[in-house]
Amino acid sequence: MEPTTVKPRRGRPPKDPRAHADTRASLVRAGMEMLTEQSFAATGLDAVLKRVNIPKGSFYHYFESKEAFARELMAAYDAYFCAKLDRWLLDDTRPALERLGAFVKDAGKGMARHGYTRGCLVGNLGVEVGILPEDFRETLERILQGWQARIVACLREAQREGVLAKRIDLASLAAFFWIGWEGAVLRARLARSAAPLDTFFRGFIAGLPAA
Repeated sequence: MEPTTVKPRRGRPPKDPRAHADTRASLVRAGMEMLTEQSFAATGLDAVLKRVNIPKGSFYHYFESKEAFARELMAAYDAYFCAKLDRWLLDDTRPALERLGAFVKDAGKGMARHGYTRGCLVGNLGVEVGILPEDFRETLERILQGWQARIVACLREAQREGVLAKRIDLASLAAFFWIGWEGAVLRARLARSAAPLDTFFRGFIAGLPAA
């Protein structure tokens, strides 16, 4: 569920627009990595800048504040995660519910690859939403609604395949999936095992009303 580590760059803000874009992207990627590992409050700018070897004074050349940086991270993580969801949920070579299972399996492999030190940026920020700017809460909710819409589309495909009952509230099922998923990710980090993800998914599938 987490982006791959980027190669650090050194130096002050570059004059070359392409280098400027690369440095900004490096900051965003490093910030995303760190917010999948820990809270916003615990994520200091010094640590982010050290990870990409950029002078502290250069940060404000790219972002006006830590909060503005976090808004960029939320947008970037949403784009990254939506692409991951689409990779699996739009795979029409598999039945719909198998696509959802493939996403779960891939997420487990991703967590294992990083020793279960990384979770979900949205979930991590959601835990501390009470101390974050109000617009963060609105953004996180909007992101989750977008993820839910993808699950709804997948479940609707399962209905067309004849494996899922027609008269059910797909939006509620999709909301239930993400509510349970965030808890499963937290438990996987605690257990240092993908087993909680598998347990959650088996329960979710078992609870779906058959056609």
